[in-house]
Amino acid sequence: MQRLYDFFRRHPTGVDTFWAVLLLGFTGLWIVSDVHGARQLPAVLFTLGLCLVIALRRKAPVKMLLLTAAIGVGQLVFYVPSNPGDSAMFVITYTVASGPAIPRWASRCALLGALIGPALSVWRFSEAPTSRPAWESAFFTALLTVPFVLAWVLGDSMRTRRAYWAQLEEKAARLEKEREAQSRIAVAAERARIARELHDVVAHNVSVMVVQADGAAYVLDAAPEQTRQALETISGTGRQALAEMRRLLGVLRTGEQPEGGEYVPQPGVEQLTDLMDQVRGAGLPVDFRVEGEPRPLPSSIELTAYRIVQEALTNTRKHGGPDVGATVRLFYKDNDLDLLVEDDGRGAQHELYEEGGADGLGHGLIGMRERVGMVGGSLTAGPRPGGGFRVSAVLPLKPAQ
Repeated sequence: MQRLYDFFRRHPTGVDTFWAVLLLGFTGLWIVSDVHGARQLPAVLFTLGLCLVIALRRKAPVKMLLLTAAIGVGQLVFYVPSNPGDSAMFVITYTVASGPAIPRWASRCALLGALIGPALSVWRFSEAPTSRPAWESAFFTALLTVPFVLAWVLGDSMRTRRAYWAQLEEKAARLEKEREAQSRIAVAAERARIARELHDVVAHNVSVMVVQADGAAYVLDAAPEQTRQALETISGTGRQALAEMRRLLGVLRTGEQPEGGEYVPQPGVEQLTDLMDQVRGAGLPVDFRVEGEPRPLPSSIELTAYRIVQEALTNTRKHGGPDVGATVRLFYKDNDLDLLVEDDGRGAQHELYEEGGADGLGHGLIGMRERVGMVGGSLTAGPRPGGGFRVSAVLPLKPAQ
């Protein structure tokens, strides 16, 4: 039985053919027993047509509906009364009303036939319509009309339900695609942010270590005390770099991101003083000033400001040449935070760094622009008049609530 059920489920036309053959047998018995004379041939033809309607209702529903209407009219004309084959009219009414791809005009025609067909049948096949009370004719008409209308209502409800489920499936598929696209975008953004963080950590701290190591090697014999201080600076800078890299790699291993979308703890404008001390200890004189009234800033603004200053000073130390000096200005304004980092070194080298530079990558200024763009600010970087290089950034601040 299970195999038979699976076969019919996979081949619905086979099921319709089975019911058509069964209907042909019952209707044939009715014709043999109750139909005689000239009406027998039309009855046979109409029965074959109705069985064909059952067999092909899924493949050509509209054509089968028109064939059913023609057979109904033929039954009225040739006076072939209702018979078991007329059950095909219920089936085709349901089929046309429930098909999602069937034109709506066909469904409305099926409903119209369901409303007027029974009334015409009662009128045509009543033995004495003039002698029968009106209420009795109305009763029989309603009794025959209700099943046809119910078949249409059931089919139309099934059409609506299928359309609803189709919309839900389409929406679910669309949301799934959107979720996958958002996941890919989020992963790409996260990778870019981690790359920027690693670049800032490595570029700044390693450059400090390289400068200190070169200085220690230069004064190794002449000034052992300065050599010891340089080695201590290298050691401290290396530990700081390792700590920040462990923090970033720890986020990658766990796959967890703190609320707010940023890694903690994050450096901010308060840590700029420590950054200046570290840079000065590496041999780069820096004049650092803050103008305006300091106030709490969004964490994204603080991190962006710190990384811009850090990267700009790293570029100055790497490309500014000997005896270079730098100035850093932080301006607190009503609606934005302005940054200005200038040096008096060889600005042209910065241009080379922006295009590729000595390391062949050129991610420094690109990373700055990406950071500033993420907070909706603007960045200007280039040689300044009189020599040197200038980095200027404007970071918009959200108004206090």
